[in-house]
Amino acid sequence: MFTTHFRRFTYFLLFCSAFVLVHAVESTPEEVITKHLASIGPPEARAAIKNRVVQGTLKFRVLVGGAGEVTGSWGRVSSDRMSNFVMRFGGGDWRGEQFTYDGSKTGFAAATSSHQRSAFCQFISSQDFIVKEGLLGGELSTGWALQNLDANHARIQVLGPKKVDGKELLGIQYFSKYAGDMQVKIYFDPETYHHVLTVYSMELAPNMGGSVIASPSQREIRYTLEERFTNFQIVDGVTLPTNYDLQWTQELQNGTTRVYDWNMTADQIRDNLTLDPGNFRIK
Repeated sequence: MFTTHFRRFTYFLLFCSAFVLVHAVESTPEEVITKHLASIGPPEARAAIKNRVVQGTLKFRVLVGGAGEVTGSWGRVSSDRMSNFVMRFGGGDWRGEQFTYDGSKTGFAAATSSHQRSAFCQFISSQDFIVKEGLLGGELSTGWALQNLDANHARIQVLGPKKVDGKELLGIQYFSKYAGDMQVKIYFDPETYHHVLTVYSMELAPNMGGSVIASPSQREIRYTLEERFTNFQIVDGVTLPTNYDLQWTQELQNGTTRVYDWNMTADQIRDNLTLDPGNFRIK
């Protein structure tokens, strides 16, 4: 009897060791990226798409630091690594946003009737690598960062499993040489390897970025940007999310907090159109 139990225990240990070894091999950055790209589509299908136009509706809400809800439209035009991301919601003085990248430089449109950039736009422009490197908007763009790691000279580290909203996801950290204080963490569904979440976070000391005199009562400035991707559908042989939620949080030194949320639906996705290069510059 003892011998039988011992053998069973030994087999159990061998099984566990084999599982851990396989899991470790599958958790290399190369393995995660390969499985994620395969979840979008086979290499020939991805390579066949030279440009993409995404259009749809959005709902903008102020969750903290005010109140209000408006509807509008949004669009994403991309060709190779070039992109044009537009959100129009026309609520009061703040009319929307436009971020472009023409393959060389980024552009940011004035978003208010007084021709000023919004606080959100100022944040994005200060961290414009997320536009240049194809992070913002995920695989809805042909310039998706995880398809262009070599061109971006970026590095990936596997973070392992993490529970988000009660669901276990697989995380990686994206390291850009232009990120500065910004941390970028990307999460996948561990079963499908679909990209479902990106979290950008940054903390700044009170005396950074200006003439503010630091004091013990001052808080750090914190920024968080979260992108959530759901409702995946097959379009032209590739699988893309058709619901995109963008939420931005700003916590200032004086305790003021802003939380803005844009919920976007991709009502139309079209590939390989004839595009004017002027699409990728602020007009």
